[in-house]
Amino acid sequence: GSCFNVTLSIHVISNLLSLSSPFLCLSPQVNFVVCQLCALLTAFWFRLYLHPKRSSPFIRHVVATLLGLYFALFCFGWYALHFLVQSGLTYGIMILTGVEHMHKYCLVVALGYLSFCQITRVYVFDYGMYSADFTGPMMVITQKITSLAFEIHDGMARKEEHLTPGQKILAIRRMPSLLEYFSYNCNFMGILAGPTCSYNDYIAFIEGGTCCHRDFETSRKACGKVKGSEPSPNTVVVQKIATCFFSLMVFLLVCKVFPVERNIDDDFIANTPFYAQVVYLYLSMLTTRPKYYFVWTQLATDAINNAAGFGFNGYNLDGSPRWDLISNLRIQNIELATSFKVFLDNWNIQTAHWLKRVCYERCPYNPTAATFILSAMWHGAYPGYYLTFLTGIVVTLAARAVRHNVRPYFQCSPAHKLLYDVITWASTQIAICYTVVPFVLLSVGPSIKFYRSWCFSLHLGCVLLAVALPVKPRHLRLKDQHKTRPLGLQSQQPLVATDGNCNQKSKTT
Repeated sequence: GSCFNVTLSIHVISNLLSLSSPFLCLSPQVNFVVCQLCALLTAFWFRLYLHPKRSSPFIRHVVATLLGLYFALFCFGWYALHFLVQSGLTYGIMILTGVEHMHKYCLVVALGYLSFCQITRVYVFDYGMYSADFTGPMMVITQKITSLAFEIHDGMARKEEHLTPGQKILAIRRMPSLLEYFSYNCNFMGILAGPTCSYNDYIAFIEGGTCCHRDFETSRKACGKVKGSEPSPNTVVVQKIATCFFSLMVFLLVCKVFPVERNIDDDFIANTPFYAQVVYLYLSMLTTRPKYYFVWTQLATDAINNAAGFGFNGYNLDGSPRWDLISNLRIQNIELATSFKVFLDNWNIQTAHWLKRVCYERCPYNPTAATFILSAMWHGAYPGYYLTFLTGIVVTLAARAVRHNVRPYFQCSPAHKLLYDVITWASTQIAICYTVVPFVLLSVGPSIKFYRSWCFSLHLGCVLLAVALPVKPRHLRLKDQHKTRPLGLQSQQPLVATDGNCNQKSKTT
């Protein structure tokens, strides 16, 4: 069985190599789409023919890694060697430095190597061009390297009582082998576009174990009623692919109708009433989002992983399987978000989880600012990224202040709650659009021109709100929450809401 699977795997990889040669001259974008389609088909084959019941973990690791490296070479050529260099350097650090400080060194080296590649690509090669650049996969690998380093540190260097509930679930109790490490970083399901996943979940998937499903208690009870056979992901994969292509069609049909660049057009600024500028800003950013829905949510992430059998997250109350363990977007929650935090929690979910685990939960001073700065550094060298995330700091602080001070006055009746939701939805959507314009425009000049056309109004308003409305520091809010809980529960951790990806979020955050 194992020898046959190895032979079959090598034969399939060889056929892919021979069949793909006519496409090597195509554009990077076409190569990327071709690779993703091949990865989707390969994922079905991987689940059916290299199932854990039929193949050993060694075979699954080897095949997943070889296919991932091939797809990387197909898309990025010899630039894909950077993936191996970055992974190899940090694995050496893990082995040589020990578990006490490895997480710090790995963060500095992985992020530094990523930043070096991003700076050289932007300022030496093709500034402003959104080709299928090799730093995209490196961003995901950086997340995996640093997450793994922190999880090993939690599992092998820290005491159990010092860990949060989420850290206890994620903690790794043994050093991964070199094969396991490269398989986690470079497997074909996520090497091109992610998403990041927990190392423990990935190993459980490879070995055929049970992933740690982060469901509500009621969902767990439902899971117990129907647990028995392994659910098929085919239906949910078809649904996600359909959503994927619908998002792509919406983007292609509508994005040119509302170009973002028109927000900084001199004639538009001079001759358009301000209220119309606000509406146009919302529409232009609304029609930009389907591009990210296409790349992140479906074909490039969820569908491929689910087709391979990865991403099962227990059952719903009605007994239907959930395949959202590593989902990266929740479109409905994004479009209906009534707070800046809710929007960010549902946009690029795995990156938000990584930022929280690596920075927000561990930074002793100004964790909000530190998290946004780390996010800007991770995203790349374009100045627009830094303008967006620096703006995000003041918007987040203002939104938190408003929620803590104003929201209680609107909880007295359903009508007041509805009014609050409508106002906060409109405010959140405009604040998000205002914040991310530099992220799309990339350069300093156009971004400052846009903010100047708005007289930096949201910046000034958010600073005033953050200063005028008092909010207790996070550690004091958590202490107050702990004191107000029943006496028998005070020895436990604060109540948390699960988010479906090994990350547990305090409701007061």
